[in-house]
Amino acid sequence: MSKRGNYYSIWKGFQEGKYILCVSNDILEEYTEIISQIMNHEIAENVVNLLLKSQNVELIHPQFKLGLITTDPDDNKFVDCAFAANATYIVSDDKHFDVLKSIAFPELMVLKLKEFLKILE
Repeated sequence: MSKRGNYYSIWKGFQEGKYILCVSNDILEEYTEIISQIMNHEIAENVVNLLLKSQNVELIHPQFKLGLITTDPDDNKFVDCAFAANATYIVSDDKHFDVLKSIAFPELMVLKLKEFLKILE
């Protein structure tokens, strides 16, 4: 990751243990798929294994499928993980998560990447 990138501070904050990244098996599968498209499958698996060994990554096993995002149901894996982890935020610029602002329960705060950057600074 380039130090000149807009979101390098988020990666640096992760390396410094400033936050806990909560993931589920479904999320890790998506990470593997996306990284495989950009690099290759071996690199993707190495990245996921590295994440799992990190002290500030928590593997969550969601018991509920809330189905709160209907416009892109695939995004529900992140909501389900955040709910099961009792996470403080979901960090995403994806507009599909905006529906969570109008749902009283579960109360899940969605932050844009720039908002999360301000918290880390």
